[in-house]
Amino acid sequence: MNDVSPIKAGLDVAAIRADFPILAQTVYGKPLTFLDTAASAQKPRAVIEAEVGLYEGYYANIHRGVYKFSQDATEAYEATRETVRAFIGARKGKECIFVRGATEGINLVAQTWGRSNVAAGDEIILSHMEHHSNIVPWQMLAEEKGAVIRVIPMHQDGSLDMDAYAGLLNERTKLVAVAHVSNSIGTLNPVADIIRMAHDAGAIALIDGCQAAPHLRIDVQALDADFYAFSAHKAYGPTGIGVIYGKEALLDRMPPWQGGGDMISTVTFEKTTYNDLPHKFEAGTPNIAGGIAMKTALDYITKLGHENIAAHEHDLLDYATRQLSGFNSVRIIGTAPEKGALISFTMEHAHPHDIGTILDRQGVAVRAGHHCAQPVMDFFGVPGTVRASFGIYNDRNDVDRLIDGLKKVMEIFG
Repeated sequence: MNDVSPIKAGLDVAAIRADFPILAQTVYGKPLTFLDTAASAQKPRAVIEAEVGLYEGYYANIHRGVYKFSQDATEAYEATRETVRAFIGARKGKECIFVRGATEGINLVAQTWGRSNVAAGDEIILSHMEHHSNIVPWQMLAEEKGAVIRVIPMHQDGSLDMDAYAGLLNERTKLVAVAHVSNSIGTLNPVADIIRMAHDAGAIALIDGCQAAPHLRIDVQALDADFYAFSAHKAYGPTGIGVIYGKEALLDRMPPWQGGGDMISTVTFEKTTYNDLPHKFEAGTPNIAGGIAMKTALDYITKLGHENIAAHEHDLLDYATRQLSGFNSVRIIGTAPEKGALISFTMEHAHPHDIGTILDRQGVAVRAGHHCAQPVMDFFGVPGTVRASFGIYNDRNDVDRLIDGLKKVMEIFG
């Protein structure tokens, strides 16, 4: 039950960095430059203390206990649901289902709504830039049901071909599932238009918001999203906890996915009746500490202000783009006009994994590989990229250290 001290308008990066204990470390004798927030963000002290506080102070299983610790833990856990509701602009807290992460949330929709509504010959539209977590569940469903996957193509700059998307929509389209922001190349997709066009065709829309929720203000009602998924660990919160938002009317009609404790109303050997939302989809003992700490993480973001965060990270992206563009040997992968807080690139004569290893020795942590987006790499004809992704604790000094590290790569590979 920790509070987070508000930070003044505009990001005071030095004050923010002081909130993250891990950032005080050195790596191979160099200051840690963490540029892998898109994979998983570091955790502020308040989030760490929220988990420790539960285990040291009032740990108990939730929802079923009449004693004080259980009631306190239940109250703290369920308080997170209201925080999530406000954070994404949902109409009701019960529309926010707690899951292990966005991957589980997408699978939940595929295995419940999908199995109930998709039939042979129906079509599911994905974009070419999706994370594997927003491809494979739909492929599995399509194979089971005899449905067809359609793919929105990309332009060479990494933006979606919206004219082609319009041409894919038809009376057989049941679902459109796209990323709000690409995890591999950073493209910020026009999801409001994508959702509107899906609805005009009689389909529903699911948005993978993992790379958007920590960086942009989300309003699922304004977007009119049918489903919206995100994970806490990318939003400075714990691993093993996330959210799948769904419109109440859709969730009410969907069958449960997993059976067990807390998702039931009554059980006999003849028949089981199911609990109300959101508990119908939350079988078993949840990640209690993670759920409580997720509230602290979202409160931290909210107090910083999404507008401040977006402006700060946009400045870093612009600065990094200009600096990288000064290398003749660097190719930036994904140059769409609207991008999130990450940049992917390759270098001549150096494999991304080699670049990542050399940067690591300079204290710079980046992600190297296909980023669980192999179709994107195939499109651009590369085995993988180096991805530098930014968060609230980064500043231009971090970009400069990245550039210095790349000069070291050039010294080695020429």
